[in-house]
Amino acid sequence: MNTYLEKRNNSRNPLRFNLDSFFDYDWPGINTKLPAVNVAENDSNFTVEVVAPGFKKDDFKLKVEDDILTITGETKQENKENGNNDEYTRREYSYSSFTRSFRLPDNINDNAISANYTDGILKLQLPKSKKQVTATKEIAIQ
Repeated sequence: MNTYLEKRNNSRNPLRFNLDSFFDYDWPGINTKLPAVNVAENDSNFTVEVVAPGFKKDDFKLKVEDDILTITGETKQENKENGNNDEYTRREYSYSSFTRSFRLPDNINDNAISANYTDGILKLQLPKSKKQVTATKEIAIQ
């Protein structure tokens, strides 16, 4: 269940995200809801925003390996009525999870990626570098 943001090489912008192939991905036979993702670029970095309300910072796992950034979110909720008795009048569980993967452009400093989660938005900063810097690591969320 991964979606890939592929590298695109052309003479004008050799190191940009190919957003067309990312947003046109088809999930045959699967009715799944993935969080919306916004990607922005400026001279020094890319910013990726994942809209994921209802999650907590600890519900996310972020890792980068072989120029693939993987964002995983998983949350479980339990609604209780009638206290903690073993005999329930009503008890409901809710579970939500997703995984999104992005192939990073060559000009990203993988080792300097940072993230924070505020007000339902997971925001990642992907700094650009003049030379390719790859890493394998988990990314802490601030």
